[in-house]
Amino acid sequence: MKIGLVGYQGSGKSTLFEWLTGIRPDPALAHTAQSAMAPVPEPRVEGLAKIYHPKKITLASLELVDTPGLSRTHEGNAARLALAREAGCLVFVVAAFGRSDPMADLRSFDEDLLLADMEIVTSRMKRVEDSLRKPLPKLEHENLLHEQATLGKVLTSLEAGQPLREAAMTDAERKVTRSFRLFGEKSRVLVFNTPDDDPHPARLAALEEKGDSPHLCEAPSGPFRQMGTVPFFPPVITIPAGLELELARMSPEDRAEFEREMGVGGTDRDAILRTLLVTSGQRLFLTAGEKEVRTWLLPAGGTALDAAAAIHSDLARGFIRAEVINYPDLVRLGSEREIRSRHMIRQEPKDYVIQDDDVILIRFSV
Repeated sequence: MKIGLVGYQGSGKSTLFEWLTGIRPDPALAHTAQSAMAPVPEPRVEGLAKIYHPKKITLASLELVDTPGLSRTHEGNAARLALAREAGCLVFVVAAFGRSDPMADLRSFDEDLLLADMEIVTSRMKRVEDSLRKPLPKLEHENLLHEQATLGKVLTSLEAGQPLREAAMTDAERKVTRSFRLFGEKSRVLVFNTPDDDPHPARLAALEEKGDSPHLCEAPSGPFRQMGTVPFFPPVITIPAGLELELARMSPEDRAEFEREMGVGGTDRDAILRTLLVTSGQRLFLTAGEKEVRTWLLPAGGTALDAAAAIHSDLARGFIRAEVINYPDLVRLGSEREIRSRHMIRQEPKDYVIQDDDVILIRFSV
């Protein structure tokens, strides 16, 4: 799963990229894109490792893509954003320090996405119109007419400033637009990059008083904030990215002393990665054995057959059944042998929807 980091020049986007991945941005890639993997932490792995004593532990990873900084004049932004089209989720990093104007950047960003999508749609419409001028088989002609009508509806919505996610569209119409990977259909996360000396600047909370911004309220996890009236940016995170990167580069001892002397506490990086996982429509499932304890990515709502395919295509082709153990039961009883002796392993078919706390073993034929 790719997560696209986007933001205007000077937003601190690349700083966030380095903090989340541990990979320093390469200046030679400043005008293209740089990607790196960020393992998604999973506390249940530790519990499984105590039971199975595996030779290897492997965590599923998100691929973070650091795209070139956007221009506030909009010039060239469509090409820069194109590097994030393959991403399933966008993380928009907004400068909230110095004399920056976060709300202006938010409005400008939405405009950039609309313009980039309009460019894709109008280009495709022209190709469809050219194809319709040629003699075609009836079915192909009807499919192109349906695509033309759908794209016309999408373009009208975009020209009115309405993102695709807010447009009333049928499943058949969504099927047409899905292949274009339009930004208006992607999930998003908003990150306010705040000053090092003030991780929760008052002006963010004060934005509500201007009438053009949402209500910001503290979430239980501290640095996370919910932006209630901006439906296109759930969730919203505030973080001093520069400070967090500086802390990450310190030894544990120096970091603890720094945090104590300066009265600051580190942001929960693991929680942010899990937020990106959930917002991108993914979940984790678990496999365990003496050779390896491992987590895997799976689209939310994925089935046992989807899980088998995520592990290896051969498992999906030869799928027989999934043997499923409940993680809390496994930890409580302390061994798979005990689970089996109590007949607590469920036999599930290919259409079984994977649930949280499922530890899975795929049975398949060669």
